[in-house]
Amino acid sequence: MTETVPAAPRTVSHDLPLTPELERFLARGWAATPLPGALRLPAADVTPARRERLSARFPGERLVVPAGGLTVRSNDCDHRFRPHSAYAWLTGLTGEDQAGHVLVLEPDGPHRHEAVLYVRPRSPRTDTGFCRDRRYGEFWVGRRPDLAEAERMTGIRCVHLDGFGALPPGRDAATDVQLASVLSELRLVKDAWEVAQLQLAVDHTTAGFEDVVRALPRALAHPRGERWVEGVFGLRARAEGNGTGYETIAAAGAHACVLHWIRNDGPLDAGQLLLLDAGVETDTLYTADITRTLPLSGRFSPVQRQVYELVLAAQEAGIAALRPGARFRDFHRAAMRVIAEGLTAWGVLKSPEGDFHRRYTLCSSGHMLGLDVHDCAQARAGAYLDGVLAEGQVLTVEPGLYLQPDDETLPPDLRGIGVRIEDDLVITADGARLLSGALPRTPEAVEAWMGELMEG
Repeated sequence: MTETVPAAPRTVSHDLPLTPELERFLARGWAATPLPGALRLPAADVTPARRERLSARFPGERLVVPAGGLTVRSNDCDHRFRPHSAYAWLTGLTGEDQAGHVLVLEPDGPHRHEAVLYVRPRSPRTDTGFCRDRRYGEFWVGRRPDLAEAERMTGIRCVHLDGFGALPPGRDAATDVQLASVLSELRLVKDAWEVAQLQLAVDHTTAGFEDVVRALPRALAHPRGERWVEGVFGLRARAEGNGTGYETIAAAGAHACVLHWIRNDGPLDAGQLLLLDAGVETDTLYTADITRTLPLSGRFSPVQRQVYELVLAAQEAGIAALRPGARFRDFHRAAMRVIAEGLTAWGVLKSPEGDFHRRYTLCSSGHMLGLDVHDCAQARAGAYLDGVLAEGQVLTVEPGLYLQPDDETLPPDLRGIGVRIEDDLVITADGARLLSGALPRTPEAVEAWMGELMEG
């Protein structure tokens, strides 16, 4: 496992030049520094079976699964890096130091593969890249494992990234549609370790929602209260995990009628609702995805409660439809039937038949959940959207009503109200288990919960 001499360090225009004497001085006198915590990863016990399942689908073919690369945010500043979910699932490696790394499943006979990780090992001290390279230098971005440490962490043979360029081409998950689909479909059913990680994400997210409710008095007083809410939740996400699993939606009033409102630049009004859609991503990159719609005064008005109770009834109908063997679309249909009947009872629709309710619901009522908030997105329709549910799948149920402020088909008192209730569930042998049950859902429970936290 020989360390290759790195390329010229990544520097910028305002970096100071080095004299030859300083360069020689910087390259000597360093003690050995083993990487703290370079122990076998917990996921290393489950990743071999995952790679074997992938191997069986492509006998004799070279398979390439990149972690992905850094992306410039502005000038010489990169966005924070998160490895591709398929790479993380197959290797257990989830850190920001994985940028540019590649997993290759090398054919090793007609029916098996050898896993090889092509990685950029720690900066050698034989040149000045470790202190000059702004993108990869150890003194700029932190210590990376050396090759032996990376092997110990993953149980996978590791070689220098420079060797990847000499490989013949193979199926690349970044461009090969079939390989990407298989990688998504293999992740549809979660193992026990994954479900435990998702429960951990949900538990941290529950704590984040509690933080937000406690902070509402200060958020209400701030001219950009939505940003205050976003920041409070983001603190919990960074303190307990890798961060948020997706951009937090903190949508007050009519902003809640925008499905992915992430500008979060508006004020909070005590007479309005706050739709908070947020999830903590664990250090292992599994994310929760929970939405609660909260009365900013602590109590629902009669019309707010009317809308909320219809959405809750729809969610209950959707959850009741979850079980192994049910079609994936069944829970959505069950939820939308309740919505359509409710809108008809209100006089908004003439009949619950047809799909006219979609003017007010806009999107599907849920999705798979896991390493991605919209997990397994490259799976074929027959395995996902048009497929059947199986024990071990984790998904969200999230019906909503989005009553636009300028919609003249609605009575004035309903306009500008957006309500979504979203929970995370795992399919069990005879139904589904609510992972996010610690957060209240009924209007009475929400009001009581908010009262306790806001008074505290």
